[in-house]
Amino acid sequence: TTAAALEHFTINFTITNLPYHSDLATPDSSKYKTTRRVMITLLDRLLKDSSIGPAFLGCETTAFRYGSLRQGDNTVVDAVCTYKKEPSAAPLDRVGLYHEVSNKTSGITVLGPYDLDQGSLYVNG
Repeated sequence: TTAAALEHFTINFTITNLPYHSDLATPDSSKYKTTRRVMITLLDRLLKDSSIGPAFLGCETTAFRYGSLRQGDNTVVDAVCTYKKEPSAAPLDRVGLYHEVSNKTSGITVLGPYDLDQGSLYVNG
């Protein structure tokens, strides 16, 4: 029997009610650490309750970036998520996962205390 392989996918979105601050680019800052911890908790909760839930291992925030939208300063979140892919399992259905995340965030508008830019969600296998 072949062991399950660890596979990764990226997820990106823009938070409209979290003004970007340079501290978010500094991994040693308390703002970065706190925001990262909250983001990982929210993403883990969201994805554990999805179709990849049983195989889902967790997400890691890789960056917070400045995102400018018409409304002003926003923060773009980049994360890499990991799951166990059994050899017999189909490849990640990123379109299906995108729709699940969309549904669980009220049409890509809310994630926990954060407001999301509806057109910003990106899931890549």
